[in-house]
Amino acid sequence: METLEFIIYPDGRVKEMVTGIVGSSCAEVTAAIEEQLGHVVSQQTTAEYYAQPNHESVAEQASSQVSYSQW
Repeated sequence: METLEFIIYPDGRVKEMVTGIVGSSCAEVTAAIEEQLGHVVSQQTTAEYYAQPNHESVAEQASSQVSYSQW
């Protein structure tokens, strides 16, 4: 599940935390929000940022679905 959490401090700073998004696509998800919030002071990446999405190619799916003829 994708989650965006915001902590707003009394001095106006906003801390944004993103979980559940694998890879660098989290930057695409948060870009519009960050633009509206203002200047980004710092960013810290998590292990999810460096993880590779789990995508099977069509060839991998085809090779795992072997069927045998009745002949």
